[in-house]
Amino acid sequence: MSEDYSDSHLREILTRTRRVAVVGVSMNPVRPSYYVARYLSLKKYEVVPVNPGHAGERLFGQRVVAGLRDIEGAVDMIDIFRRSEHVGPIVEEALEVLPGLRTVWMQIGVENPEAAEMARARGVDVVMNRCPKIEYQRLFGELRMGGFNTGIISSKL
Repeated sequence: MSEDYSDSHLREILTRTRRVAVVGVSMNPVRPSYYVARYLSLKKYEVVPVNPGHAGERLFGQRVVAGLRDIEGAVDMIDIFRRSEHVGPIVEEALEVLPGLRTVWMQIGVENPEAAEMARARGVDVVMNRCPKIEYQRLFGELRMGGFNTGIISSKL
């Protein structure tokens, strides 16, 4: 499955979003979920790290929570770093416990059409098989036609 998203739609999502729950975030700095969450936090998004194995620890100045039910306050977007087959229950829970949720974002390689339809039926935008870090860099001028501004591809910032 491959969906097309207009640049204006992605830009609008990334502009309106202020608080992101990163589901499946890793404490390991070489893992994509870590450096994507770190990048978003450096771009002034409030990142809520979600990982039951690290609940209570701190990451990017925030307390890691075990699950979406443990988040206090509103969340604009969830960014899912879990396998496609695990997305359905995550989206179902998010729709139940996060009433202000506006976007479900599934990372590169993560697609679940049933979960996407469930979210869209509730008026929630869905992005699948994309990375908000990459899209932010592309849409807000941090990437150039020839590649990254630094000339170096790295998981470190």
